[in-house]
Amino acid sequence: MADRIEKTVELKAPVERVWRALTDHHEFGQWFAVKLEGPFVPGQLARGMITHPGYEHVVWEARVVAMDSLRLFSFTWHPYAVDPQVDYSQEPPTLVEFRLEPTPAGTRLVIVESGFDALPDHRRPEALRMNDGGWAQQALNIKAHVER
Repeated sequence: MADRIEKTVELKAPVERVWRALTDHHEFGQWFAVKLEGPFVPGQLARGMITHPGYEHVVWEARVVAMDSLRLFSFTWHPYAVDPQVDYSQEPPTLVEFRLEPTPAGTRLVIVESGFDALPDHRRPEALRMNDGGWAQQALNIKAHVER
């Protein structure tokens, strides 16, 4: 079974624009469908409420790992942690990386989520399936956001 999800999207927007969409917590929330409590800070927890219909009861949490300006934004989180009755805090998190590369037309954004092998066996297949579809949608969301 796969340990990672990888999505690549070509964006007709400069790297600076894509970087802002990823790392400004207000802009991130617009395309990602989450209302964050505050800015992203490396080493700190970012949290907020998901605003996607049907998931408004879910708290979104991620620990920012890196903010390497215009190149890499990364965080760890608990994938597909949507059941409020479950304590996911004892599970190892996965690593989400957004890598930006300038292209003649704008920016190539590579989204990688890795570390699924460390998840409990009963959670791994569903987390992989749901996040694979989720990242496909988020790639479309950020494309629409930065290209408007």
